[in-house]
Amino acid sequence: MRLFFASLLIGFALLMAAATPGLAVNPDEVLADPALETRARRISSELRCLVCQNQSIDDSDADLARDLRLLVRERLTEGDSDDAVMDYVVSRYGEFVLLKPRMSVRTMLLWATPFLILAIGIAAILVAARSRKSQLASGNLTADEEAEIARLLSNKD
Repeated sequence: MRLFFASLLIGFALLMAAATPGLAVNPDEVLADPALETRARRISSELRCLVCQNQSIDDSDADLARDLRLLVRERLTEGDSDDAVMDYVVSRYGEFVLLKPRMSVRTMLLWATPFLILAIGIAAILVAARSRKSQLASGNLTADEEAEIARLLSNKD
């Protein structure tokens, strides 16, 4: 019985080790200059794979991710700064390519919209409740309404 649990535990550990993600950067993509390679890795870890959409291009095996990694390395070897490389990729693929979007009016509006809608909904509920409360509190009946109530009560007996 112990042997069964031990082998089950070892099998589970091997399965978990096989499931860990590996970096998709191929050896032929690595730059000779370690400083440039470090910059390229940092930039590519901030760019979204447009095929996978939940991975950085550094982690993705997709062909487009490979092309983007090569593009980043090419721009760096041409002497572009990190910001210039990011701006170049964003100009070609849009803000969606960034895993962490830049702070802008559009981004703030996107994040603030749910809270704004919630505040409007709460305000509408409060106004409706206050209006209903004032209608119930007024309680003044017209003469016709009082006569109708009296008639209904007298018929009940």
